[in-house]
Amino acid sequence: MEFIRKSCTADASRLAEILVFTKRMNYRSIFRNDKVSFGELQVLPLAQKFIADPRSLEHIWVYDDEFVKGMVHIENSWIEELYVDSFFQGQGIGAALIEFAIERFHVKYLWVLEKNHGAARFYRSHGFVFTQERRLQEGTEEYLIKMERGRQTSGGDACILGAGEWMETGSKR
Repeated sequence: MEFIRKSCTADASRLAEILVFTKRMNYRSIFRNDKVSFGELQVLPLAQKFIADPRSLEHIWVYDDEFVKGMVHIENSWIEELYVDSFFQGQGIGAALIEFAIERFHVKYLWVLEKNHGAARFYRSHGFVFTQERRLQEGTEEYLIKMERGRQTSGGDACILGAGEWMETGSKR
């Protein structure tokens, strides 16, 4: 955890960059809304928001080994957001951030987009399992699924098969 520290206003532009570009890369194919992806989701206004309201950074921790490469937003016992700059994915940064959240804040759950299979696999590899709780992502037709740490569903771990299909591990499709 040597490279993880609390965020500050000096991180505002880098955090905004990571959030905007990573969300575009990961969510454009899910939401198919270019008005949001390229119109509303902009780096400068987000960075200005962080600077204008430093309290918005209060629960954000960054991975900074020379410059900020990833972030985790923790609220109470859940992970609100976890993003790693696309250029640095696959280097253990996300794993370091999630393990930090687990060890330091004892996070218990998070919500993941049902169609974000890569994120769901990542969270499963860190001990989170699907629950049966689903809710609509505000302003969209896409569902979020709650994942909890150390929780077992009846009959094993639930899996997303794609397009909203569910299966209990070990059961037949």
